[in-house]
Amino acid sequence: MDAVIAVFALLIVLLFGLGAYATVKAVGAAKRGVDRGITQARRTVEDHTLRAKSFAQPGAAGELAQLRLKLRTSMRTTQEALHAAVAEDESLKESVGLFERLSAHGHELDDELKRLESEPDRAALTERLPGLRERTERITHSADSLRWAARDRARRFADDDLDSLSAQIDLESGALRHWTAPEPQPVSSQQPSSSAQSASARQQPSSSAQSGSARQQAAPSQSGPPPWPEAPAADAAAAGQTWPDTAQPSSTQEPVRPAITPPAARPTYPWQKKPRPESTT
Repeated sequence: MDAVIAVFALLIVLLFGLGAYATVKAVGAAKRGVDRGITQARRTVEDHTLRAKSFAQPGAAGELAQLRLKLRTSMRTTQEALHAAVAEDESLKESVGLFERLSAHGHELDDELKRLESEPDRAALTERLPGLRERTERITHSADSLRWAARDRARRFADDDLDSLSAQIDLESGALRHWTAPEPQPVSSQQPSSSAQSASARQQPSSSAQSGSARQQAAPSQSGPPPWPEAPAADAAAAGQTWPDTAQPSSTQEPVRPAITPPAARPTYPWQKKPRPESTT
């Protein structure tokens, strides 16, 4: 019984501990969200204030507002672009490190410009404006270079991926159309070659026949009168015979009648005398 009570007490303590931890985490997340919202609101207010000063205040004060607005916009845009790209491309971590070093110079310049807004000596402020303008241009140029390089890198990877995907899709499309035969070669390109070959084949026998006939015509004139033809062979007639030697009997054919009727026996009468045999003496 004591063990059961101890187990239940331990479970209750664990539940209270988990609840307290969840409460602390929720409060911390809410606080960070509130701080983020406050920072965003403060930034938005400052940006609108600087934009209003750049249009409303002439002279050095208005130019200082323009420099601050330009610096803050460039640095904030580059920071958002790099932090969004480093999650997909680990090679941009070095670029993020360089931007953090650049951000230190940017915050230093922004604080200096903010202090000079309340400077009562306008002549000294006018003298320092060219140097401040140059520093702002250098920092914003470096930030813009990092931002556009990261964007170009991401777009290049996207283009390479699209090219590879297009090639794979074309290959798969050709495999799906396996029933289509390749385009046949045009017949007109093959006819001249075949006709030329047949013409050359016909010309070769005709030329050989002409050369043979020319040799035959030239041979009698050179060797005198033509020779006598040889005697035909004895079996030429037999070789030329095309019908069979023995007639095959056929049940459908009529019997062959002899060409001459054989002599029949003469009738004898009682009053006739017997023929006398001829004497040899």
